[in-house]
Amino acid sequence: MRFIRYFTVGMAFLLFLFLFIPTTSQAENGDTYEVSNTVNVRSAPDIGAQIIGKLSKGDTIVAFDEQHGWVLTYYGGDVAWVAQHHLIPINNSAESIAAASETVSETITVTTNNVHVRSGPGTNHTIIDSTGYGDTYNSVETAGDWHKISLANGSTGWIAGWLTDDATSVETITAPTSSESNETVVEAKNSSGSLEGYTIVLDPGHGGKDPGAIGLNGVYEKDLSMSTTDKVETQLLDAGANVTMTRTDDDFIPLDRRTLISHETQADAFISLHYDAFPILSVNGVTTYFHSNGTDRNLAEEIQASLASTVNLQDRGILQGDYRVLRNNNAPSVVTELGFLTNQSDLTTIQTADYQDKVAQAITNGLKNYFNE
Repeated sequence: MRFIRYFTVGMAFLLFLFLFIPTTSQAENGDTYEVSNTVNVRSAPDIGAQIIGKLSKGDTIVAFDEQHGWVLTYYGGDVAWVAQHHLIPINNSAESIAAASETVSETITVTTNNVHVRSGPGTNHTIIDSTGYGDTYNSVETAGDWHKISLANGSTGWIAGWLTDDATSVETITAPTSSESNETVVEAKNSSGSLEGYTIVLDPGHGGKDPGAIGLNGVYEKDLSMSTTDKVETQLLDAGANVTMTRTDDDFIPLDRRTLISHETQADAFISLHYDAFPILSVNGVTTYFHSNGTDRNLAEEIQASLASTVNLQDRGILQGDYRVLRNNNAPSVVTELGFLTNQSDLTTIQTADYQDKVAQAITNGLKNYFNE
């Protein structure tokens, strides 16, 4: 009986090793890929799954399975998934390489982050994948403002042309006649990729008697948030948005008044700009906070993704926060923490006009992605 029990346990252990632990022979037989750009490693084959790490351009992985445009691999000893369109096969046979060379078509490059790939040419079609800044695809067909692209898993999908370097021309939008619906005008507005018709409330954090965080060398958060918000306003206006500022000078504005401004203007989005601080001086990076799942979280994801792909500070991701300007706001709203005043490297960067210009560009692109996807 004891022999049978030990035999059963031993066989179960061997079965576990066979099924769940990758061996050298598996790695040798699996497809090997090179990472084409920085990409998140996720716990499941889904864009919403938990991020458990990152891969950098030039890293190589071995794929043990594929599923709906995702590749199964191992990261830190754990099962992990990577979106296949970020991967370049590096062990293709001569035949497959030759076949690929015969089907090369016009290439397009994605110019913003977190862009949806859809099943058809329009925002009413199902989202089947996601791509980001710098990704390049073969365009096999064009329909209006949309490009049909070849995906790494052999399938195809559609991407908005205005989010690539090969945007098609956009027809002039004329006022609707009595027989035309408002929906037609809205769709045309969205197809331009602009922010025309949207009202954005910008909220420079703190002000007046409230300095906010005080960083190294006595730098006040209220001053940096104001100068950065001015640059964001300029770029949003250039993109066609209607912009309202909760303060335009070094004034103290109560939190409830800031939210009221959002309500009074019937804002389409509310962005509160801040800089962070922490007792441990090594802590650094950029974070975006949201209050509720749904539109708040969606806006936070687009803003943070755009910031992460544009500025060169650490990406700290999105977090849920119970800030009053978010909790009591009717509009989709976020709080951005754009770097740490208590980290010398961050502080040196965030005080530059170049960094603040990039923040403005990132927030503008994030809003375009949010409204036009």
